[in-house]
Formats: sequence, structure tokens, C-alpha cells
Amino acid sequence: MNHCEHTRAQMVFYLDDELQSDERHALEAHLRNCAACRERYDQERQFLESIRGARPLHSAPPELRARLENALSDAPSPHTAPPELRQRVERSLWRFNLAANRPDRLRRLTARAAMVVMALLLGLWAWSEYHKLRPYPQPSDFALMAVDTHQRHLRGQLPLEIASAAPEQISKWFIGKVGFRVELPNYQELSGQEKLYDLEGGRLVGYRNDYAAYVAYRMQQRPISLLVTSEQTARPSGGEEIVSKGITFHYDSISGFKVITWADRGLTYALVSDLEERGQQSCIVCHQGTKDQNFIEGLKP
Repeated sequence: MNHCEHTRAQMVFYLDDELQSDERHALEAHLRNCAACRERYDQERQFLESIRGARPLHSAPPELRARLENALSDAPSPHTAPPELRQRVERSLWRFNLAANRPDRLRRLTARAAMVVMALLLGLWAWSEYHKLRPYPQPSDFALMAVDTHQRHLRGQLPLEIASAAPEQISKWFIGKVGFRVELPNYQELSGQEKLYDLEGGRLVGYRNDYAAYVAYRMQQRPISLLVTSEQTARPSGGEEIVSKGITFHYDSISGFKVITWADRGLTYALVSDLEERGQQSCIVCHQGTKDQNFIEGLKP
């Protein structure tokens, strides 16, 4: 190992302030006289500063911080690595540099591997904490699919295959396209009540190697998605259970949207919206508007 190789192997200890005074002075003297090593040192220093200056992606909760502080306070004081250990590490780094033939590439690969490991550890911790704090069972696959469908429609990635404000036209359009009968209510027009929502249209969406019916509404200029499939294909589950009029509703909040799923007469339904409280106002698209307030009141917290 020549002088330049020895200096480059010692840079990691120099940047971490691990060198003794005579070793540090010798390395600094070499850097003043060697342009190639000084350039390598500047690259290593800038890379280390960028890592140290990066802000954390997540903030640890106070309970976790307290546990870590207690653990660190009980740990023995750190010691400077002995010269024998540093020499072994220097030889190992030198061999890695020769094998890679690209020290900068090795550095980038090492940094990427460290970030991947850190991301995995953060993900596992967040997953475990989420399951500890979540008071209700996980949402069903059908509820998750309904939210994803709602978001895709909002992004313009799921255009309607039939655009109509007439419930009977959309119900007729689904005949032969799905293995169940879709009957959209027409309470507003038949009762002469104030128009509380607008029907926009519908389309087919894939679910479990089959099709589900998707219907788009809008109330107070806010979109509402209704998805329908057979109860044999999907059964409502998860979330907070609320019983109203003999039907068990499953309420959940997913990705900032309110989701209500339920089963009735062989069909499973999902309503997705961003309306207040549990989003129970969206239920009027399937129930008798202002005449069925007792039903909607049963879904309130």
C-alpha cells in the first residue's frame, strides 16, 4: 500500500475525528501536497456533510425518544478504536477499493444499501405502531378497492362509460355486463323533494377476476363513489361496525376518505366520499333523501 492508498484508507477515520494527533498531522500534510488525494477528500467530506445535513423523513414519537435516551444513558461510554483495529479496517477498505475499481461507485452503493435498510426498519416500526394504535379491524379488500377507484376517478384516470343523470338509464346499462341486477333509486324525482345530489354516470371496474358496478355522484360539489358487487364476491368487514335498520355498516377512514360498506339482499355496497363526520350524508343517494333522516342519524357518532 503506497502513501496515497494509505491516506485514502485513513480518510474515513479522519472525517470521524478518530485519528491520533501524529496521524492527523501526517494526513493533513499529504493532502496539502497531493492534489488527487485532496480532491478525493473534498468529495468524501461533501458526501458526509450531505448525509449529516439531511433532515429525517419521520419524527419519532416522544415515547420512543424517551426509551432510546434511557437505553443510551445505560450504555457504556464509546472508546476510540485501537490502532490494530484501524489498520485492519484500512486494509479491508483498500482491498474493497481494488476489487471495485471504482471507489466512488462503492461509496454510492454502500450509501444506497444503508438507506434501504433504514427505510425497511422505519417501515417495520411504523407498521407495528399502526397495528398497536388502530382500535378497529383492518378494512376489507373491497373497501380498499373502492377508495382506489374513487381516487382514480378524481385524477381523471377512470372516465365514465355512460354519462347520464337518469338512474333508470344507468341501471339498464349494467344489464348483461355484471352478474347481478343494479337498481339505482329515483327518490328525488319521484318525491318532488329538493335535489340534494346529482347523478353523473357509471362504468365497470375490475375486481377479483370479475366486474363491479361503479356509479359516480356529486353532492355539494363534492364527489361520491358507489361501488356494487355480489355478496358472494365480497363481504363487508373491518372498521367500526354500526347497526341501523337491521343492517350492519362498516365505517372506515382510508387515505383521508370516508368509506361505508354494507351488504343487503345479496349485494355488497361501498360508498366513498370526503364528507363530514362518517360521510353518512352520502347515504341519501341510496335512501329516501330527507324522508329517511332516522336511518342516516343512526350512522352518526
